Amino acid sequence: MFLSYVLVFVLAAIPLFELVAVIPLAVIGGLSPLPTALLAFLGNALTVVLLIVFVDYVKKWINKRKQKRGQDVMQENAAEEYDEAMEESKKGKRARALFDKYGLPGLTIIGPFFVGSHISAFMGMSFGSNRKAVMSWMMISLALWTVIMTAAAGSGVSYFMPHVEEDGFLIRLFSQA
Repeated sequence: MFLSYVLVFVLAAIPLFELVAVIPLAVIGGLSPLPTALLAFLGNALTVVLLIVFVDYVKKWINKRKQKRGQDVMQENAAEEYDEAMEESKKGKRARALFDKYGLPGLTIIGPFFVGSHISAFMGMSFGSNRKAVMSWMMISLALWTVIMTAAAGSGVSYFMPHVEEDGFLIRLFSQA
């Protein structure tokens, strides 16, 4: 059982899997909704915070280097080219559209469902928002999505599959090991 919850934490921390997908799968798998929600939130939040801090560090390093070399024009052109390259991807276009239409709060709240929390945080930072704002809005967003997905999964499972806690696939998988 302990390994099931460790798996929830690890999967939520991986950018490919998001807490939006991990929570329902874990609850359907027979895990208790409350510990699942807490661990999924912590796993996802940990990697999102690390990503934001890393991107902020890189941005500061680039700015320091730009000032040191005095090549403002060349660096601005390189930054614009980088932004254009990022926007060419499908998820980048979606993130930019969300940011342009709804600003940072919209990107961070809507983004985890459409493009993922890690991409939303990265794009929020790359669109020029500061670290504290992105981090605050991402934590609000992750908490909101955790509550929504836990409530939906918990009530849906208890309504449509009332006996899942006794024979969930995650419980069976790790009880055999």
